[in-house]
Amino acid sequence: MSHSRLPFTPLLESLPATIPFVGPEAIERRRGRPFALRLGANESAFGVSPRAAVAMREALEHLAWYGDPEGHDLRGALAERLGVGTDSVCLGAGIDELLGVVVRMVAEPGVAVISSRGAYPTFNYHVNGHGADLHLVPYRDDRIDLDALVEAAHARRARLVFLANPDNPMGGWHDANAVRAFVSRLPERCLLILDEAYIEFAPPEARWDIDLADPRVIRTRTFSKAHGMAGARIAYAVAAPEVVVGMSKIRNHFGVNRVAQAGALASLEDPDFVASVVAEVERGRAEYAALAAGLGLGALPSATNFVALDTGDGERARALLGALEARDVFVRMPGVAPLDRCIRVTVGTAEERAAFARVLPQALAAVDSARRV
Repeated sequence: MSHSRLPFTPLLESLPATIPFVGPEAIERRRGRPFALRLGANESAFGVSPRAAVAMREALEHLAWYGDPEGHDLRGALAERLGVGTDSVCLGAGIDELLGVVVRMVAEPGVAVISSRGAYPTFNYHVNGHGADLHLVPYRDDRIDLDALVEAAHARRARLVFLANPDNPMGGWHDANAVRAFVSRLPERCLLILDEAYIEFAPPEARWDIDLADPRVIRTRTFSKAHGMAGARIAYAVAAPEVVVGMSKIRNHFGVNRVAQAGALASLEDPDFVASVVAEVERGRAEYAALAAGLGLGALPSATNFVALDTGDGERARALLGALEARDVFVRMPGVAPLDRCIRVTVGTAEERAAFARVLPQALAAVDSARRV
C-alpha cells in the first residue's frame, strides 16, 4: 500500500517524523562504539535502593501477571507521605506519559498552550500531537520567565501552562513564594503542570508544600532521578481529586508494570538511600563548578542532578559537544539560543567525575585550538 493511501489524519501528516530526544544508544550505533562516560541523560549514576533491587527481583517471579491497574499500595504510600488522599495521586509510566494525559484532557485545535522556549521538549511533542496552538516564551537570565508565562497565558486565553521547577535544561529554580504568586496570577480557567522531577535535589526554599485547594495545579514527580529508576518508567501526579478523575478516564491503566510498582514502593521505604544520592549529587555539583572555574567556564547554579557549563557561545558549545563525543563522553546541550551556549553534564559517581575532569580540559583545548586556526 502506498503512503498516500494510508488513512492518516491531516494533523499526523503535518507533523515532522522526529522524537523529542536522540538517545545515547542511537549515537553509539552511529559511532560504532559505546560511550565510556554516559553523562547526558540526567539518569542517576547511583543505581537504585538495595531494598528496591530486592523488591523488583521478587516481583519478576510474577512478571506473567499484569500490574495492579489502580496502583493501590504505591498510591497509598505516596498519599501518606504527601499528606493527601489517595484519590489525589495518579500513577504514570514516567512524567512523559503523565504530560500526555494532561495535554489530552484539554488540548485540541485552536486551544492555546504555553511553555518556555528551550524547556522540556516532550511537553511540546504532546501538544503538537493534539493539534493545539503552542506558544513559547523566552527564558530571562537563564531562568524560566514567570511574568512572561502569565502574560502569554492571559493574552492567548490559554488552557494549559507548563513550568518545571527546578528546571531542565538549565538547572535553575524559583522559590516557593514566587511560584505561589505566579499561580495566583494565572487565568481562572487555566491548568498548570508544575513539573517537579528534580524536587529532591532542590533547596528548601524551592519546595512548595502540597496544597490541593487550587485545582488548577497538577504536580508531576518521578522515581527516575533521585530514586534511580529511569529505566523502570514510573512517576506520579498529585492533583485535586476531580483532576485525577479526569486523568483516569484516559490514562493507560496497565501502563505501570508490577516490577516498577514494587521497586518504587520499596524505594519510598528507604529514605536514607535517597538522602545519600542527594548528598553525593551536591558534592558533584560543587566539583563541576570548581572544574569549570579552573577552565575559565561558567557553571550555572543548579538544583538538579546536572550542571549547565557555560562555554560563552553556541558555536563553541557545539564544538565541545563533538570533541567530548570523540573522546567517548556523552553529554547534551540546550537546543535554542541563548541557552545553547551551555553543555549540560549529569553528576556522575566520584570515579566518573574524575574521568570527566581529565577529559574536559583536553576536549576544550582541542576546540579552542581549532577555533584559533
